[in-house]
Amino acid sequence: MDNFNKAQEIVKKYHQEHLLKFYDKLEEDKKNQLLEQILKTDFELLNKIYEDVNKEKSTEDKITPISYTDKSKLTEEQLEQYRKKGEEAIRANKYAIVTMAGGQGTRLGHNGPKGTFVLKVNPEKSLFEIFCDKLKEVKEKYNVVIPWYLMTSTENNDATIEFFEKNNYFDYPKEAVKFFIQDEIPMLDKNGKILLTEEGLIKQGPNGHGGIFEAMFNNGIVEDMKKRGIEWVFIGPVDNPIVQMVDEVMIGYAIDKKVLAVGKSIVKANPSEKVGVFCKRNGRPSVVEYTEISKEMSEETDENGELVFGESHINCNLFNIKAIEKIGVDKLPYHKAIKKATYMDENGKIVTSQEPDCYKFETFIFDSFGKLDNMEILRGKREEEFAPVKNKEGVDSPETAIALYKAYYNIK
Repeated sequence: MDNFNKAQEIVKKYHQEHLLKFYDKLEEDKKNQLLEQILKTDFELLNKIYEDVNKEKSTEDKITPISYTDKSKLTEEQLEQYRKKGEEAIRANKYAIVTMAGGQGTRLGHNGPKGTFVLKVNPEKSLFEIFCDKLKEVKEKYNVVIPWYLMTSTENNDATIEFFEKNNYFDYPKEAVKFFIQDEIPMLDKNGKILLTEEGLIKQGPNGHGGIFEAMFNNGIVEDMKKRGIEWVFIGPVDNPIVQMVDEVMIGYAIDKKVLAVGKSIVKANPSEKVGVFCKRNGRPSVVEYTEISKEMSEETDENGELVFGESHINCNLFNIKAIEKIGVDKLPYHKAIKKATYMDENGKIVTSQEPDCYKFETFIFDSFGKLDNMEILRGKREEEFAPVKNKEGVDSPETAIALYKAYYNIK
């Protein structure tokens, strides 16, 4: 049976016949691409996700505070003890970094991968170059080349690699840098029909930062790490120019506490700040999103006047390789986001949503925490850890990130 007939059987079985409705109008390469998309799509999984996200959610989860250690309140003796253990792991080539770099800079008004966005500091540098500078500092300090894995997307992978090639990997050893592509999942309308792009292909979106684990397995990254003897892996985003990718104290703290993961937190700026916060969910480590937490809970304070639910998750995560293997056994749950989209409807008409009306599915990295028996939270300082570049203007914009970057590096 040829691919067209196979695809025809599949779409009929899952009541998605519209996917092939405009097949004859496609160019030959697009025809092959569409058939490949259909044959690769896990329709059973998609149906299950659609059913699951539309079920009434249980409100029986018990959300309780989680304990943390404030890095700024550690004694010099403790800091030295943790730092020494962290340095030993780095010198022994047991440490690697994974950067989530699949996003485009669209919200910033930038045409290209978000990592290629240039911060107007002195001298001007792209986010990728800023990260390379940090890695080169560690190389100089410890005489160790830390393996750097970058998770890209189908949309920006080629442009990302081209950017690194063009800039000679910013003088970081090319053989230490590996790119791998994040998985995608089709978008649906509210009736469960798969959307088509304006070209007539299946409209897909990245499967969220929780997809990092599956992508690491699917692309041989975990296997590569094990061959290199890696034990500790830092996973973080590309859009934070002062992220502490190599925090010796954090590594040593994890080793000393004999845990499989440590999450870095910062104190919420105020009770209404729109960030997820670390917590215990039914007794296991988790993150509660700001949309899930009541006003009373978000404003609750302890005897010291600190927020009870005040440890912001800034997506700076340290995992032992054993934790990654444990998490990777099962898929993380999908969450739905209702988005505006431009797509081709069943009549071949191009539609641009005026209101959010399409389902985009994502997994969240913090859903992995509940799979671990033990995890620690290490509180850092906002001005030393977190300068996100997310919005074109206002909060978490290049302007605020540049100010924090300059203050951190004492740049005039």
